[in-house]
Amino acid sequence: MILTSAQNPRIKSLVKLRDRRARNKENRFLIEGYREILRACEGGKSIEAVYYCPELFLGENETALLEQTGAELCEVSKHIFEKISYRDRPDGLLAVAPMFSTTLEKLPSTDPSFFIVAEAIEKPGNLGSILRSSDAAGVDGLIVCDQCTDIFNPNVVRSSVGTLFTVPVAVASGAETLAYLRSKGVQILAATPDAQQVFTEVDVKGPVALVVGTEQLGLSDFWMQEADIQVRIPMRGCADSLNVAAATTLLLYEVVRQR
Repeated sequence: MILTSAQNPRIKSLVKLRDRRARNKENRFLIEGYREILRACEGGKSIEAVYYCPELFLGENETALLEQTGAELCEVSKHIFEKISYRDRPDGLLAVAPMFSTTLEKLPSTDPSFFIVAEAIEKPGNLGSILRSSDAAGVDGLIVCDQCTDIFNPNVVRSSVGTLFTVPVAVASGAETLAYLRSKGVQILAATPDAQQVFTEVDVKGPVALVVGTEQLGLSDFWMQEADIQVRIPMRGCADSLNVAAATTLLLYEVVRQR
């Protein structure tokens, strides 16, 4: 059977999952796109159902991926898929998955540990980009601290290109995060334009957590006071700061360079 009606209860439920309140109520979220669903499978994440439209497929591997998910498969017409999709150019694959645990205890223990703490990031695109860079740099975990943006937001999934499923992620308060890092003996490094030290001048070969702040206001006084070291990224133009995702990438790769 091919679903063709926008009044179908399942289609209505999918559309509602774009809203954070509906996601939290149902404890489910959306994963759209071939790469995103593939990485969810590779990351061992459970998938309940996949809605697909062969007319929109971009390649030849979609059928194999559908089988790999082990999920219920529901074919939908093109106009219905375009209704449930949240992309400008859908590729015919949209999955529904249960939310996974994001407690600090789920983060891996490594030596030397390497964490990113993202405080109160407001834009889903920035949080997704931070996830993508974290995956590339091989961090042990991203801690979303005092979150403004839901990590299960469809635009976080999209902008992370599925690395939400490959990077260990935790969501916690500032106090909980600080206690966790202190218990692990992790050096806390805060990024701020007002710091004296340039980020390349600090030894980050040991256990380290890089703390970055909101797009508009930067880090809170809490992290500025609790940080072991404050660093800045040199700015030679008229702008006083970089986009938070770009700044995070520079900091991440300084750790990679030194190690």
